[in-house]
Amino acid sequence: MLRALEIENMLIIQRLALVFEPGLNVLTGETGAGKSILLDALGLALGWRGRADVVRAGAPHGSVIAVFDLPPDHSAHEILQQAGLPGGDELILRRVCTADGRKSAFANDRRITAEVLRNLSETLIELHGQQDDRGLMNPRSHRGIMDNFAGLAQVVLDCRAAWRDRGAAEHALSAAQDKLTAIRAEEEYLRHSVQEITRLDPQQGEEAALDTARRRMQAAERIGQDIARAHAALGPSGAEGLLRDALRWLEGAAAMAEGRLDAPLSALARAMAELSDAEAGVEECLAALSFNPTERERLEDRLFAMRGLARKHGVAPDDLAEFGAGLQARLETLDAGEKDMVRLRQAVAKATAAHLALCRDLTSARAAAALRLDAAVQGELAPLKLERAIFKTELFAMEPGPEGADGVGFAVATNPGAPAGPLDKIASGGELSRFMLALKLCLSRAGGVSMIFDEIDRGVGGATADAVGRRLRALAEVSGAQVLVVTHSPQVAAQGTHHFRVEKRLDDTGQTVSDVRALSQGERTDEIARMLSGDRVTEPARAAARALLATGMA
Repeated sequence: MLRALEIENMLIIQRLALVFEPGLNVLTGETGAGKSILLDALGLALGWRGRADVVRAGAPHGSVIAVFDLPPDHSAHEILQQAGLPGGDELILRRVCTADGRKSAFANDRRITAEVLRNLSETLIELHGQQDDRGLMNPRSHRGIMDNFAGLAQVVLDCRAAWRDRGAAEHALSAAQDKLTAIRAEEEYLRHSVQEITRLDPQQGEEAALDTARRRMQAAERIGQDIARAHAALGPSGAEGLLRDALRWLEGAAAMAEGRLDAPLSALARAMAELSDAEAGVEECLAALSFNPTERERLEDRLFAMRGLARKHGVAPDDLAEFGAGLQARLETLDAGEKDMVRLRQAVAKATAAHLALCRDLTSARAAAALRLDAAVQGELAPLKLERAIFKTELFAMEPGPEGADGVGFAVATNPGAPAGPLDKIASGGELSRFMLALKLCLSRAGGVSMIFDEIDRGVGGATADAVGRRLRALAEVSGAQVLVVTHSPQVAAQGTHHFRVEKRLDDTGQTVSDVRALSQGERTDEIARMLSGDRVTEPARAAARALLATGMA
């Protein structure tokens, strides 16, 4: 419920603070007094589209604050929670506009986006008028209106969920088909590459080991000849043979040398031992450096094949095995693809069947609800002086979608025997307002939504206006909701439980300002008398006003 509205420096409103009550609140005033400005200001706070130049002349900025009471089950709580905004039993919306047209919005003193503001406003206020393009005048809203009447909110939610599941299943199938098509396009490459890598069977770290072995063979080839010549020079045909000959000659002469050869003989014996060690070491080195040329050729072939394959696929040699495993996995995807496609097609068929079943349930429920709605609206037309009119809810088939496979349109015939046609094409302005009121009476529900009717009594008067006023009051009482009516009709104004008058005046600076104030019972009499007789209020007009007010209190 809208509890309070504060406006500062907006158009011709300098400063204004209003407190609204439950029930039927009526706003009256002379033409041009500022009633539409009041609604414009409220619309600004709620994020509705409106005029750009809203700041009062000479003011740097203007602001509108709208305060709402939120019952515990109000849908605005979920929007606040999803937006990370503070909640509670009160919601304060504030909109600030600068003179150059910049606007900012706040909810409970936290800045919010325009989208969040619009989402909140849809749960707080319903605006209805002869040019209302969000209610009966918009055929796209008719299905939602009837679903609300039929209590189909949960079935519609289930249908939306089934539609999402169907879309997800179709997307998964499409993605799998695309993937399978892409793999099929490279099937020959995959099979050849996997065969190459499998045949080579590269191992982690193998390339480095092969390179080390190859370098060792290359080194052995370069130094092997010199080591072999050194080995020959140290052997029996070289140094070893010469030393043995020298040792044998000296040993033969030592007996006659009187000990002078003992030291040389000892030195030669030691030299022979060192020479033997050197020869063994050189021989061991030769054995280590020796290799089979065929083995070297095999090793180099494998090393070059591994490096060539790595270059071909743009990976490091050590990554060939992992790369091959990836290619093998894609091949397995291809080989298993058809089996997976069968599963995905079955999932799409199951999701589609579930969605279409809910569509059929909705169609059946809507067809039954359409008859009930027609009867309910028809019952409200007579009190609104439309007893000869016909209201009909028409269902027509549409492509299945998130909210079923039905379109809904409201059709009317305002004259007996005339064919029914679209509501917004057949009904006149006054008739449209009354059709809208009748429908709202059938759809009325509590839930914290305030309903605003902007001059829906335009074009009607006398008994018809009285009937409109009575049904507006009944709407507030039956639904338990707050109803605000902007009206020029004294019959409608007399039905209000709370009455506000909008008026213009000149302030101390000579500027025109608009004020709104709540009227006492005596002031209500004078205001309704003015609406009956014009600027000059007469006693007969007051008597008529008192009579109207008495009927409103009855």
